[in-house]
Amino acid sequence: MSGRARSCTFRFYEELNDFLAPKLRRRTFEHGFDGTPSVKDRIESLGVPHTEVDLVLVDGESVDFAHRLCGGERVTVYPVFERLDIAPVTRLRPEPLRDPRFVIDVHLARLAAYLRLLGFDCLHERQMEDERIIRVSLADHRIILTRDVGLLKDGRVTHGAFVHATRPLGQLAEIVERFQLEALYRPWTRCMLCNALLEAVAVSDLDDEALPPDVRSRFDRLHRCPDCGRVYWPGSHTERLRRRLAGAGIDLPPAAA
Repeated sequence: MSGRARSCTFRFYEELNDFLAPKLRRRTFEHGFDGTPSVKDRIESLGVPHTEVDLVLVDGESVDFAHRLCGGERVTVYPVFERLDIAPVTRLRPEPLRDPRFVIDVHLARLAAYLRLLGFDCLHERQMEDERIIRVSLADHRIILTRDVGLLKDGRVTHGAFVHATRPLGQLAEIVERFQLEALYRPWTRCMLCNALLEAVAVSDLDDEALPPDVRSRFDRLHRCPDCGRVYWPGSHTERLRRRLAGAGIDLPPAAA
């Protein structure tokens, strides 16, 4: 009898509705299945990656992803609670990463650069297969940022986030809010191109072609990337970046030499 058709009712909340078929959004609906599948299996069959879910209630009781559905239950599914203490119930993710580091898929290069500008360790390569992204995430305890739902549905993924916004600054604001990054900014400390931490360097140690003459005359020390050799200094370009980020609600101090 384990293969007979059964059903239960589902209700998804907030941004989880973005993953559902339009006719299922923001409403309670009936969902049919065979056997006694796990609640995780049914949630992902409806299009919602498990990494986006932080709380599942079955008939009002919190359950983990392995909970089996038998038919007739009421299932309510909630997104990640970054600003709400839900400690008394069953959280479905491992403990959050409080020293957040990221691995970012190939389509989010600008987001990677902006997060590096804020000082966050963001691994991004122009060609990185999903399998490598997952391996790096697990080995280095990195949060996967992606717009690929299929990647987040991989059962090995423990920390990941679907990026809803399509414009880079909107994506940055979304990730800053979701992971509460405001208190963790270390702006102007990391290379936006290759992710390495910048090192202070005396202007006198830099080749003439590395700097415009006016920059050489104004500063004694600057910052250089130890990997790619790019030199950073405060100027009109850094002010433009500050204004651009301020438009997304992200306020940074001026860049220091």
